[in-house]
Amino acid sequence: MRRALAGINLAAIERNVAHLRRDLSPGTEFCAVVKAGGYGHGAVPTARAALAGGASWLAVATAEEALALREGAVQGPVLVMGALGEEELEIALAARGDLVAWSEPFVDRLLARVPDEGSVAVHVKLDSGMGRLGTRDRIEALAVAERVSAATPRLRLAGAMTHFATADDDLEFVAAQLEAFAPFASELRRLSPDIVVHAANSAATMRAPQTHFDLVRCGIAIYGCDPMQADPEPYGLEPALELTSYVAALKRAQPGDSAGYGRRFVAERETWLATVPIGYGDGFRRLLTNNCDVLIGGSRYPLVGTVSMDNITVDVGGPDAVRIGERATLIGRDGAERQTAEDLARRLGTINYEVVSGISARVPRVYHRDGVPCEP
Repeated sequence: MRRALAGINLAAIERNVAHLRRDLSPGTEFCAVVKAGGYGHGAVPTARAALAGGASWLAVATAEEALALREGAVQGPVLVMGALGEEELEIALAARGDLVAWSEPFVDRLLARVPDEGSVAVHVKLDSGMGRLGTRDRIEALAVAERVSAATPRLRLAGAMTHFATADDDLEFVAAQLEAFAPFASELRRLSPDIVVHAANSAATMRAPQTHFDLVRCGIAIYGCDPMQADPEPYGLEPALELTSYVAALKRAQPGDSAGYGRRFVAERETWLATVPIGYGDGFRRLLTNNCDVLIGGSRYPLVGTVSMDNITVDVGGPDAVRIGERATLIGRDGAERQTAEDLARRLGTINYEVVSGISARVPRVYHRDGVPCEP
């Protein structure tokens, strides 16, 4: 019995990567995005599983994430996609990361740190409609690429990239972004014929083959979550994470008895309440108060009362419905019942990304391959 536990099936991650790769355009490589601790699954174990499934690239958001992969003996290209301050830039270089540029001052900062015998791979980012990092100005982006190219061999123009804002729901805007990005990518390819052109996230990989180019960057889908926020099963994806706890206490509630802070549950009839030791300190959000189910013994029971930092309460009806010590599933399967990250996201009014990556560091991650324990 563990008060809260995240079980990660590395074999499912391998299969998800292999499944997604089967539908790629010929010659397209696969980049597994393992930022934010592998979306809450553990960055290094996830990276190894993704590489075993056929990924040839990895991507992270921060310099520290890239360094953690190298310290975990993970090899191969690692793309650092985020903005880098002075200290972060040093860390990214130490991690041998491919870097992303969109301004000439950044290229100058980079050149000031790269020795004459060095060679740093740089991907130039055009903001084709996401409105975050990258420059919207194609001329500026082209100037950045020319500046990088002129600094060969200390810098190497390695890629042209963009990011889609609506691939999960609005393919018309994806087409508009492609119309802006494709000519820029062609211009960079004339500058450096060996560059890697990449744009597609999980949703674009699954829905828009015309976005595949030389490389796709898949994040949420490799963990078996649906980027369209519905259900991963129809897409042949296997959720890799289960979040579980156990029944720590059982007590009878008479009419008028309450449970939790603020008495947000008051019993209207005699019932029995199970206390499950997991809460918002574990990343199980307080907005699930009176707004969630818990799977115990193959049955579905309502969470009642306020989610506290360390505990929730579940209305199980009778004294013999569940047993103390019995497993309680918050995300995953129990018998014929199933509760997905997408289910919780809908109740929370958010997305599955936030559900899985929000599971806190207090929750131990344990790894297995289809039920057989394994080293991460």
